Amino acid sequence: MLAFRMERVSFSYGDSFELQHANLSAHEGEMVGLIGPNGSGKSTLLKLISGVLPAIEGEIHLDGLDLRHARRKAVSQRVAVVPQQFQMPFAFRVEEVVMLGRTPFLRALSDGDMQDHAIVTEAIESVGIGHLGGRFFNELSGGERQKVVLAMALAQQPRLLLLDEPTAHLDINHQVEILELLKRLNQEHGLTIIAAMHDLNMAALYFRRLVMLKAGRIVADGAPGAVLTPGMIAEVFGAYVQVQSHPSAGVPCVFVLPP
Repeated sequence: MLAFRMERVSFSYGDSFELQHANLSAHEGEMVGLIGPNGSGKSTLLKLISGVLPAIEGEIHLDGLDLRHARRKAVSQRVAVVPQQFQMPFAFRVEEVVMLGRTPFLRALSDGDMQDHAIVTEAIESVGIGHLGGRFFNELSGGERQKVVLAMALAQQPRLLLLDEPTAHLDINHQVEILELLKRLNQEHGLTIIAAMHDLNMAALYFRRLVMLKAGRIVADGAPGAVLTPGMIAEVFGAYVQVQSHPSAGVPCVFVLPP
């Protein structure tokens, strides 16, 4: 069953197209990595799938909903988004931030019932941040904050999880922690995950399917070995690389060559 489907979707911020005639779909339980240079349309694609941006052309269906006519609350009950940067201007504790994920299900002025609090507790335990209980969000490290935001997304109990560069600005150990967590959530809960990735090698290690974009167009879609080729990387990124097989994982490993 398809988690989402987009057909000939286009979007423009002005005179130039940010995304042109995109056709893309994902089955339930898939992990898909979006790759491409800055400005290629990865973030725009995620915003279109989540309904934050309206397509100017084409159709997007999310779990049976036509996003052109779907209510925002109905979309929020199916898809959760982890942005590249999440700012919290107020002194919220970890539990309060995670409870924000229950907003699409709460009545006006409600702070949640026992079931909502149980879901929040489960989300906190799922990402392994129970030890942060009582801490203020703005006092946490970058890796800890990313886990809290991920727990907030899980508290929505989504069927589709969208992430915009979830490992950006993190040390390599925290990058691995986040990606291992996403892999476990995918395997144990069947969660469909679509993530924009900056690191090609990390993308190849953790995503069985990669979608490469260039200047608002999808130019490659398939297994890492089929997408991460020297010719394709040179065409899309303008970089000359050598691609070898990872010694243990058997996926492509990209090495940049000097000019």
